[in-house]
Amino acid sequence: MGNIVIKAEHLSKMYRLGTINNGTLWKDIQTWTALKLGKEDPHSKIGEDKYSGDDDHFWALKDLNFEIAQGDRVGIIGKNGAGKSTLLKILSRVTSPTEGTVRMRGRVSSLLEVGTGFNGELSGRENIYLNGAILGMKKRQIDRKLDEIIDFSEIEHHIDTPVKRYSSGMYVRLAFAVAAHLNSDILIADEVLAVGDASFQKKALGKMNDLSASQGRTVLFVSHNISAVRALCNTGILMDKGRILNQDALARIVEQYAQGDSYDRLETLPSEIAKHNKSEKVVIHSIHIGSSAIENGKIKINSPIDVTTEYFLPLDAKQCQISVHLLDSAESVIFASFNEQSVTENACEFHSRPFDGGTYSTICRIPAFFLNEGIYSINIFYIVNGAIEIKVERALVFEVFDTGEMRKEFVGAWVGSIRPRLYWDTKKV
Repeated sequence: MGNIVIKAEHLSKMYRLGTINNGTLWKDIQTWTALKLGKEDPHSKIGEDKYSGDDDHFWALKDLNFEIAQGDRVGIIGKNGAGKSTLLKILSRVTSPTEGTVRMRGRVSSLLEVGTGFNGELSGRENIYLNGAILGMKKRQIDRKLDEIIDFSEIEHHIDTPVKRYSSGMYVRLAFAVAAHLNSDILIADEVLAVGDASFQKKALGKMNDLSASQGRTVLFVSHNISAVRALCNTGILMDKGRILNQDALARIVEQYAQGDSYDRLETLPSEIAKHNKSEKVVIHSIHIGSSAIENGKIKINSPIDVTTEYFLPLDAKQCQISVHLLDSAESVIFASFNEQSVTENACEFHSRPFDGGTYSTICRIPAFFLNEGIYSINIFYIVNGAIEIKVERALVFEVFDTGEMRKEFVGAWVGSIRPRLYWDTKKV
């Protein structure tokens, strides 16, 4: 396998819905034997597309083929139900595949769901030794790591308490400390890190990065927090409906993931607006993007972008603020602005005025030559009398593309989410 530590070939996992067997023990034995011999299930339907699915079968994973090299930090991303957690369970040997093979070289430590791998009746200290024994470590090897694990977990005062009394945050702290410090070659972490507080998440990401860089460990990380994935991983796997769409450098995977969610939504559909029109203080009529340079749903980099919303306010809505949050493809907020700020040629003014009842149209203009190439989304907040009345997430999604006009100024990929033209001056002194 060379420096390849994980290799999957035609990996598939099928679940039967409603029933868990073939009806008789003999048929179950025949199915199990066929699986072990790599043959087709004798009780499957003749001529059936094995991946098509029916009312009784659900393919959580479908014919996965991939390789992961030693020391790679792989971010596995995709929507809910894409098969990410099922894949990690197979790699962690929690469950077995229905078809295909996966070969792994080295010890594997996993951090999957809160509660997995620990005995609730045992103390934190006892569970450290239990996990080390499962990984094949000797007691003296665990002894050498014990103080480091307890110190990293920051729960030394509770280390001799049964873990069934731990909070979810304490549990994750100890579980990650054990997984990261025991002698494993492959570390697998699911979304469970989201349970921890922000400081511990940062600490855990730094530890995983250090394990890969200094010790050559391979890390597989599943998270919906794209910023966390970007901070840790160098490569990515994009999954959807049980299949691998792409395996590539992380930047390309994140961009493809963002594009997978309708990246030309230049207006909010009436059906979506109807979901929010349950407020007594504001009624949304429309949300859309106006631009003089839209081509095939994409916006030219040299064109201003008008984010426009029309809405109705009753007589008692004395004050209304419309706030726009612009997000990049990793769903990080680039900026927030609201309609009581007004930019003139030479100044930024702040003003507030009372609103009478009626229909209003509000425009927020993003200037030309401000955004870089990429996928962006907009969240809109309707704030009436100081309280958020309606929040529309991903109300608009659009792509900005380079016309070549700014490309004359720079060779290569232009980094960053924004790309403004700033004032520069150079003089000989």
